[in-house]
Amino acid sequence: MRVWIPGLAVLADGMAGWEPARAILRGEDTWQPTPCALPPPATLAPNERRRTSPIVRLAMAVAAEACAAAGCDPATVHNVFGSSNGDGRVVNAILQALADPAAGISPTQFHNCVHNAAAGYWTIGSQSHQPVACLGGYDWSWGFSLLQAAAEAVVEGKTVLLCVYDMAMPMPLGQKRATRGTFGVGLVLSPHPVPHALAMLDVDYGAEDAADTVLTLPDAQATTALRALCHDNPAARCLPLLAAIARGGTHEIRVAGDVGHVALRVTPC
Repeated sequence: MRVWIPGLAVLADGMAGWEPARAILRGEDTWQPTPCALPPPATLAPNERRRTSPIVRLAMAVAAEACAAAGCDPATVHNVFGSSNGDGRVVNAILQALADPAAGISPTQFHNCVHNAAAGYWTIGSQSHQPVACLGGYDWSWGFSLLQAAAEAVVEGKTVLLCVYDMAMPMPLGQKRATRGTFGVGLVLSPHPVPHALAMLDVDYGAEDAADTVLTLPDAQATTALRALCHDNPAARCLPLLAAIARGGTHEIRVAGDVGHVALRVTPC
């Protein structure tokens, strides 16, 4: 399957946008894991905006930025949202309330606990009536969400917004599902060549098991730190692809799955 990437967005600790991330991945700047600011979604009405959780704001920020970079109307694209954990903070708070007989569960918390909450807010804010797929695939959410988005773009002949995101999991739930840092990525995938595309992407599924392509950057310290982020935050497993786009040239990348793998060939435009 072949798609083109006309829009890309990153929001993560130490990467407040694609341009800062690109400089780090090219070795032109150092990476410092400074907590990123999560802007309130401007497209939502004030009462809905107040109900959004941090992970919803993360997802909506990268989704909006990717669409803006691609120059596409968010109301017209198909959507694929992927997250390993969903809103771990909300789920953790609800489980703690359930364990305390005297505590009550906030209706807002319950409203936000579903895995597709971020996608729901996105469709409200963008006034979209287009299809939305929401995937949760444990550590393999990034690769299989990308596979789903590419397949939908090619089969349906539609531009697809892919948004993948994960945040730190609080304790005590974090003891069972350790996730660290904040990472969100948005990609707009077009089934047709576009003049301003960042790269062309060939995407295939391989039935045999294969390990992730190891992230390697010009700076050894950044390589070590960001490899740890790839391990600690499932959404950050997109970093080898982002590094390939940032550096230019042709690259072969493998993304491991629980069964098989996703094979990527990145070609600059």
